Amino acid sequence: MDRNLAMELARVTEAAALACGRWVGKGNKLAADDAATEAMRRTLDSIDINGTVVIGEGEMDEAPMLYIGEKVGNDSAANEVDIAVDPLEGTNICAKGMSGAIATIALAPKGGFLHAPDMYMEKIVVGPAGKGAIDIDASPTENLKRIAEAKSCYIEDLTVVVLDRPRHDKMVSELRKAGARIHLISDGDVSPAIATAVEESGIDLMMGVGGAPEGVLAAAALKCMGGDMQGRLVFMNNEERERAKSMGIDDFDKVYGVDEMARGEVVFAASGVTSGDLLRGVRYFSGGAITHSIVMRAKSRTVRFIESHHYFDFKPLY
Repeated sequence: MDRNLAMELARVTEAAALACGRWVGKGNKLAADDAATEAMRRTLDSIDINGTVVIGEGEMDEAPMLYIGEKVGNDSAANEVDIAVDPLEGTNICAKGMSGAIATIALAPKGGFLHAPDMYMEKIVVGPAGKGAIDIDASPTENLKRIAEAKSCYIEDLTVVVLDRPRHDKMVSELRKAGARIHLISDGDVSPAIATAVEESGIDLMMGVGGAPEGVLAAAALKCMGGDMQGRLVFMNNEERERAKSMGIDDFDKVYGVDEMARGEVVFAASGVTSGDLLRGVRYFSGGAITHSIVMRAKSRTVRFIESHHYFDFKPLY
């Protein structure tokens, strides 16, 4: 995998963030998502890759672009890659002007990503300091004990991110009883998953049930950062089981690790749309805007935070 691709991906997520940033707080999540998707798709075609979308905006009949199976880039390029995208992770967050919306993308060698159906996944995520300490089959209390031991701290020092959903009420109650601090989020769990691997973020752990495609994107980032994650698909009905079968999944109870969800020389990038624990949001000024992004490679374990100043007179693309 060409190392320059990582920096090229920053252009892709910056384009998506700049496009949907105009829709922050305007209450129209569909318009925001459409703007991000169109900008990301257009910018991808300027990169010298032979790419196939394997995690995207849905099936061909559900999405006009960046659908699963869509070819992007240059079909004669030497870099044949699989692509996982979420042009706007946190559409509701963006529409309401809340914190933590991002534009994100990951590349892997062909066959490198778990082809996760658009359904739920149970997840537990930690940064490098907790690697090897988590067990999705253990209780929340037991996982807290293991992580506190691995990080040489008290449970009371740990902050856990959880999606604010009724399905998590029992887990949140147990986490609080054990002494951990809880950071409830309304939507968008890719950014806080990555934040577990950024020491200064103040996030130690993420737990709960969220989207499976988002789980693969998070795994790609954590692979690049040396973090740890376990995920297990959650099926709501037989139709979801059949869909999983059609995507090559036949073990419905399998627990996936980072290296099973994202294999090989993965590269990852994300840009902030609204400010959160990981990234600052798009900030507009007269004639331009400032974006804040994270770019990383699994091979070198290099993680870069990039602040870019864009001047629209010289960037008609935006």
